[in-house]
Amino acid sequence: MEYITHFMVALTQLSYAMAPYILFGLLFAGILHELVPDTLVTKHLGTNSIGSVIKSTLFGIPLPVCSCGVIPLATSIKKSGASKGATLSFLISTPITGVDSILATYGIFGWIFTLYRAITSMVIAMVAGILTNILDSDEVVSSTFRTQPKAEEGSCCTTTCGATDASKISAFSLIRALRYGFVTLLEDIAKALFWGLILGALITVLMPKDLSAILTEYAWLSYLIAIVIAVPMYVCATASLPIAAGLMLSGVSAGAAFVFLSAGPATNTVTMGVVKTMLGGRSLVIYLGSIILGSILFGLGLDYLFSSIAIDPLSLLHFHEEGGALAIASSIVLWGFIGYFLIKPLFKQKKPTCCGE
Repeated sequence: MEYITHFMVALTQLSYAMAPYILFGLLFAGILHELVPDTLVTKHLGTNSIGSVIKSTLFGIPLPVCSCGVIPLATSIKKSGASKGATLSFLISTPITGVDSILATYGIFGWIFTLYRAITSMVIAMVAGILTNILDSDEVVSSTFRTQPKAEEGSCCTTTCGATDASKISAFSLIRALRYGFVTLLEDIAKALFWGLILGALITVLMPKDLSAILTEYAWLSYLIAIVIAVPMYVCATASLPIAAGLMLSGVSAGAAFVFLSAGPATNTVTMGVVKTMLGGRSLVIYLGSIILGSILFGLGLDYLFSSIAIDPLSLLHFHEEGGALAIASSIVLWGFIGYFLIKPLFKQKKPTCCGE
């Protein structure tokens, strides 16, 4: 009974932490879909080229979106015709290199750490995207995610279904933006969100209490331990900063703290589930492999950098925290949508389908 209580508390807290950002991401994705034509996304991000990966990485840099808020945006650009590599690089770079997280990193760790984090995050994202375009450009993904709706027998869709014909381009519509974000996109990722939240809560419950002591005790293994903890756990880029600073104050090296800071915001059980659904198993392996290996290599590099220039990273540290009632309302709304889309198939009747429905 006590275990169930702890699990429910962890699930509630995780929902509070993630829900506002996911809802913001859905809203932003809907607005972006209305403002940016699919043809523009296809033209710049639709090819399996290095250029498309670089563009998607640069496109994600200024967006103030965390690792859960980026999910709807990545889903949106994929549905608009972006290649797998471009989608994956966007998914990795955006939560780490957003303007908000970069400014927060500078506020806590100073300019050396901040610059290093921004550059290495972009490198990891680009490598993952390029590898995906080379090794996984044509893998068939789950039928639960579709780039565009298919016209079927009995459907009222025509051969131009889903196309952004110049004659059909109309003024911005908030209703269409909301429908796209909270119906079209959310329906695609609702199942992955559900299982990601459940697994994330389980991992939080099973997490060792004295994390910093473990990382300090096993110095050379601290990189791997940080990865094992950071990869499945949800922690947004800004919230991960005080944790990483706390680890350093507890005696963990700057490199090991960087591993947590890099892998934590870029991955979590929810994002992993969505990547598997949206891009396929091979892309998931590339996604995790690039982040894990990249974080460890660049973590070692940061320790070497600080030792070579003889700067104590602890001398760069500063601090702060947050909370709110908006999180409760957001969590209720998000779970309401997830619940609806999970039970919807049980009551769905066969009927002709139209574009986007």
